[in-house]
This record gives sequence, C-alpha cells and structure tokens, in this order.
Amino acid sequence: MSKTILITGGTGFIGQRLCPTLHAKGYDITVLSRQAVPDVLALCGRVSAIQSLDQVKGHRGFGAVINLAGEGIADKRWTPQRKQALRDSRVALTAELVSVIRSWKQSPTVLVSGSAVGFYGAQESEPVTEDTAPKDEFTHQLCRDWEQAAQELSADGVRVCLSRTGVVAGPGGGFLQRMLTPFKLGLGGRLGHGNQYMPWVHRDDVVGALVWMLERESAQGPYNVVSPNPVTNREFTHTLAEVLHRPAIFPAPAPVLKIALGEMSRLLLTGQRAIPSRLSSEGFVFEYPDLKLALEDATRQHTIR
Repeated sequence: MSKTILITGGTGFIGQRLCPTLHAKGYDITVLSRQAVPDVLALCGRVSAIQSLDQVKGHRGFGAVINLAGEGIADKRWTPQRKQALRDSRVALTAELVSVIRSWKQSPTVLVSGSAVGFYGAQESEPVTEDTAPKDEFTHQLCRDWEQAAQELSADGVRVCLSRTGVVAGPGGGFLQRMLTPFKLGLGGRLGHGNQYMPWVHRDDVVGALVWMLERESAQGPYNVVSPNPVTNREFTHTLAEVLHRPAIFPAPAPVLKIALGEMSRLLLTGQRAIPSRLSSEGFVFEYPDLKLALEDATRQHTIR
C-alpha cells in the first residue's frame, strides 16, 4: 500500500491526534478541511491541506482514505434542519467522496470510514456486538446510510472498514470538556436514572484502532470502537467525580433534559452496552481498557487536589 493518505475531518478531536500518529509512521498526509490552511497546519502538523474535494478530482490517487468528517451530533437541538445538516455532513459528503475516489487514476487499497455505536439505537442493558440487530430510530438511520455510502467502494475492490465509535474521552476536547466545569464546581451528577450504558473509549484507542484497520489487510466491515469495559452513566459520573476529587450529587432529571434538548436527549438518556467483539477477537490491544485510568489521563490538566 502506498503511504499516501487522504483524511477528511482531520482537524477534529480524533483527527488532531491521528495525523501526527500517522506522520510518525511515515505517511504523507493530505487533510480535507473547511478551515484556513494555516489553521489546519497548526492543528494537524506536517500535512497538505485542501478545502474542497474538487481539488482532488481526477487525482492520481491516494494509497488509503480515512473519512472522519461530520458535524457534532450533540452540538445543537435536533430540528428538521439540523437533522438534514447532520445527514449532509456525513452521508452526502461520503457519497461525494466515493464519487471523487472513482475519478482517480488508481483506487485506494482501503477506506476506513467513520460511524458510531448510535447505529444500534437504544439497546437497554444487553451486550451489543457487531451482529446485534439495530433499533430503528434517527441515529440508526443516520449511521446506516452513512455506512452504506462508504460501502459502495467495496464494489470497486476497495477494502472498506467502518469505525462504529463510542463516546470518546481524551484531554483537551470532546464531550468530556463540557462535563468538566459543573463537575469541578461540585455540581455534577448522573443523567436521568443513570442506569443507561455509556459505550466510552479513550481517544488514543480510537486512533490506535483506526491505524489498525488501515494497516491490517484482513480487517473489513464494521468494528465497535469502544472500551471492552462499558459502564453505566451512574458509574461513569461517579468515577469522573472521584478522579476530580469532587462530589457527584446533582442529577439531571430526565424530564428536564427532554424539555431542554427534545429528541436529542435520547443521546444522554439511552445507550448501548457495546463491546468491541471483533477488535478483541482479531487481536487489537487497548491502551486504556480501565475507565479510571482513561479519565485520569483525559482530565490530567483539570484535576483538583
């Protein structure tokens, strides 16, 4: 495989860690981002930057593609307009990416494309593997169509891997950043009844899994990119409070979240007890399988003693 790689979404929380990791492994990286080129270089390091897929139409081709583009699913309330924006940033962009790849003189060996454990919908407390039947709701429909757009390249002989990623924790960003302020002030607590599972994963393990899928020639299809030790929201918030040396005694009641967030509150009040069945059985080793160690690393700049 040629060590040239195109990454969409490279300036995001995962991409900012992925780019230097790949550079250290000798990859020549091109990043698609709407941000200005100097900003891309500041976030991603020694990469080439493009702002439109039109810039690589008819290209000679990249050895591999990693597709991480997509607006934050929890950034805004799910109005019909917001749902369409989420679809456009994932499904439509991936379809455009596939079309552009088909214009290249040579196809990539592999496409590693983003997805999420939201593919499965709300699953209560049953273990969720890559074979679990999904519940038909918005997050499933979004991830299903996103994955199907990427899978189109399989017909061209491209190896396609799908990263069904969980809730990503790491220093300096991601969902955890939003939780830190109330928890540091001693105002944190469980969400709703707290028994819903949170399929968490450390950012370094997401990056490791993406590189593993990229480089392992036998890897193909969907992978749950989550810790092998999922926990309930109650456990997660208790552990976060312990790491920050603060109490977690102020729960956010479900009715309040439903009023404030509408349908999007399902992201917080339901979940999946997802496990990385395929990654584990195929030999991937997690750096942060333990929640407390993962949160200690993710909050190391914020710990109060």
